[in-house]
Amino acid sequence: MSRILSNFDNLILNTDTYKHSHWNLYPPGTEHVSSYIESRGGPFPAHLFVGLQAFIKRHLLRPLTIDDIDEAEIVTRQHEIPFNREGWLGIVNEHDGFLPVEIEAVPEGTVLPNKNVLVQVVNTDPKYHWATSFFETALLRSVWYPTSVATTSWVAKQLIREALEKTSDHPEILRDVLQDYGARGVSSQESAALGGLAHLINFRQTNTISGSLAATLYYNALRPAISQPNSEHTTVTSWGRDNEAAAHANLIEQYKGWPFVVAVSDSYDLDNAVRQIFGSELKEQVINSGSTILVRPDSGDPATVIADTIEGLIDAFGAETNSKGYKVLPDYVRAAQGDGLTIDSLKTIYRELDRRGLAADNIYLGMGGGLLQYINRDSLAFAQKASAAKVNGEWIDVYKEPKTDTGKRSKRGRLALVFRDGEYRTVRREDAAEGENLLQTVYRDGKLLVNHNFEDLIERSERQVPRSYYASVLDDIDAEI
Repeated sequence: MSRILSNFDNLILNTDTYKHSHWNLYPPGTEHVSSYIESRGGPFPAHLFVGLQAFIKRHLLRPLTIDDIDEAEIVTRQHEIPFNREGWLGIVNEHDGFLPVEIEAVPEGTVLPNKNVLVQVVNTDPKYHWATSFFETALLRSVWYPTSVATTSWVAKQLIREALEKTSDHPEILRDVLQDYGARGVSSQESAALGGLAHLINFRQTNTISGSLAATLYYNALRPAISQPNSEHTTVTSWGRDNEAAAHANLIEQYKGWPFVVAVSDSYDLDNAVRQIFGSELKEQVINSGSTILVRPDSGDPATVIADTIEGLIDAFGAETNSKGYKVLPDYVRAAQGDGLTIDSLKTIYRELDRRGLAADNIYLGMGGGLLQYINRDSLAFAQKASAAKVNGEWIDVYKEPKTDTGKRSKRGRLALVFRDGEYRTVRREDAAEGENLLQTVYRDGKLLVNHNFEDLIERSERQVPRSYYASVLDDIDAEI
């Protein structure tokens, strides 16, 4: 073989092993199979859809070859599973190696309620009706993961936005508040890339370079992300405990004049660093740095530690009372928190700040595993299911209806997404008026038909939506404040 075995680019092997035994299990006379992807539920009422275009560009625009078929046959024989060599040869010879399928989807970046069709797939050549479901594994994974990350990030954005609107005079900082710290805590670089780009729809701050690269590669992004100099424990502790102040002074001096400089401050004694080092020994250096110095705790209970840090900085540097009646630090100093953040801990942080009369713009945040890793396919109950098949020239409904789990009941028929009376609804295609269906054909037979720009995703994600899309997540904050 001219290619290296198992290089992970072979779409025929990017599936579950048992999929190779399905091509001859459909009813005789089957011509077309139509399937769809949806989120069947989860902790959030709505979700932000993203990821499909990245998958199409990465996997479906490269034609399959005879070498791919040979490799796949070797692997499937090793797995003692049947292999449809004739079918794959047909795709190479009759369709130039491109999957004969059509993919429709909601415009990426759209925020809509769960339990609606996001993606719909159907084969375009009756000979290859089995192709629709064959690549389900890769397709579903390409949707559920980035969409789940984007949704977590979007919910965090709504939480932060409401906190800023209530307690701050500067809601315009919203897209800079939450940074992606998840690259080292995620399962792979590909996950970092897809999750990272999903986060960048909502915020422009990241330390996950792979996410920025993916946004550029797959969605034509222009300058999708920014970051800032940030010390770490190694750069502090290598100076020794007795020289901690010198380590922080060096950071401020080296990056004097940068817009933001982040100082990890809990290597030894956070309270001492806040009040004695930054608040006394380095006070004039902080004030005259020409930067905003972010004093960053990296351990302890997030809500308590961040509020205590802000109050310690206020004791040292003073504060103003803004128009909302909340205290805010001088522009040259702020606090940051990048450890242990999840949606739940974000809620407790802003609840505690509000309780103490501290403005939300006193802090900048970073989320790692809670953003990119604390999710799985069941987090938003994602599934791809067949809903219709054309057999002997007639479309029939295909569905599952488990008696033991009604939540897994699937939709029926060829589907459409419509927006009626201010609500998204999934309906049968024949029930959608002409021009009403919001699903766009984005791929057909090896061709990308819609090419979303990253700016388009951002614009859609920021369109006003009913508060009910996220209210259940935030209302408990209001009830406890």
